[in-house]
Amino acid sequence: MEEHVKKSLEQWRDEICELLVEIDKEYEEIKLELQVYKYKFSITKQVIQSTVNDELIRTIRELYHTPFEQKFSQLKADIQDLEEKKKVFQMFVDKIDKVKGREQDRVLS
Repeated sequence: MEEHVKKSLEQWRDEICELLVEIDKEYEEIKLELQVYKYKFSITKQVIQSTVNDELIRTIRELYHTPFEQKFSQLKADIQDLEEKKKVFQMFVDKIDKVKGREQDRVLS
């Protein structure tokens, strides 16, 4: 493989690895927030199940349960999107490494 091609592939790989680091950071932040909303949603669900007053149940649902459920669902979807991004960008890195590895094997042969 010509040197300029190797250099270009390495730069591209580095760029993709930087993206992967950013995706990992965002993933960890969302994962922490997801844990919080998992507890908030679960607690409000348990309180609603233990409450008999319909008006109070309605208030709890409006103030807490429904917003927590929506946020929890959104964060789960965000996590899934980030997992897909990680998978796709990791494929780029793997493919670049594979091409460079094949070329290196050819040179050594």
